[in-house]
Amino acid sequence: MRPFGYARAADVETAIATVREHPGGAFLAGGTTEVDLVRQNVLRPDLLVDINDLPLDGIEDLPDGGLRIGALARMSDVARAAGVADRFPMLAQALLLGASAQLRNMASMGGNLCQRVRCGYFRDAASPCNKRDPGSGCAAIDGFHRGHAVLGTSDRCIAVHPSDAAVALAALDAVVRTRGPGGERAIAIDDFFLLPGDTPERERPLDHAELITAIEVPAVPVARRSVYVKVRDRASYEFALASTAAAIHVQDGAIADVRLALGGVATKPWRARAAERSLLGGPATPDAFAEAADRELAAAVPRPLNAYKVELARRTIVRALATLAEDGR
Repeated sequence: MRPFGYARAADVETAIATVREHPGGAFLAGGTTEVDLVRQNVLRPDLLVDINDLPLDGIEDLPDGGLRIGALARMSDVARAAGVADRFPMLAQALLLGASAQLRNMASMGGNLCQRVRCGYFRDAASPCNKRDPGSGCAAIDGFHRGHAVLGTSDRCIAVHPSDAAVALAALDAVVRTRGPGGERAIAIDDFFLLPGDTPERERPLDHAELITAIEVPAVPVARRSVYVKVRDRASYEFALASTAAAIHVQDGAIADVRLALGGVATKPWRARAAERSLLGGPATPDAFAEAADRELAAAVPRPLNAYKVELARRTIVRALATLAEDGR
């Protein structure tokens, strides 16, 4: 393991200034992923700045019914918060299904959003990987890609985004609040995760020394009846092969509002807008749910080992929506 420096920041401005003084060679770290990747020789920082002492762990109910979650709030605390379980059950469920109890007690919300892909070729530090070594190629395309993405891929990268919580936040139109050398910014969650395109090494639109301070979830009345369905190889802690965050409101037999986002099948948390458009105004029936899923998945680019994900995602969408429709009767 390459030796690196370590610093502990006591306030946000110090954290930003410390990283800013090390262009390209310093990382802000509030969780454990960065340390794991340094140990594996995947990341090679000159300096690691520990931000766990920063006062960014609050969970606040907003007057309009929304929610403000500090970047260092622990996953377990957010999942247990009354405002989350009551108004945004899909987020509470995604957090509980996203990690073991031990990890939920340690992992931060900001760290969850910024976690790196679980692609074995990225993490072995030896195989060609355009995320780790731009221009070297993508070993997964012709390699073992059973768990990889079928949506949002490019010929440079097919790694799936691993976060469960981010899928629910995508369905809820969350906003990521940041602070950096240029001041404060608000980034819509859908813009926070970048498609790989020709630059898979750039996963988020954050500038050097820019720090996530909070995640804001707007008031979303339809989310009170929502669900997160996750399909995985085993029931215990495991990454999703396919998942769906869904919320639906049926009025006079027609779908008046719907939110849908997919995980485990795309290179970023995937807002299923084509499916939402298909569903609005129509009946809440399994046939309508299946047709909407097919419209969303028409853009999928399956490969030999992950082609099953198209049908799996379709069934997961139908199951999530049917569960909500049945519960609403």
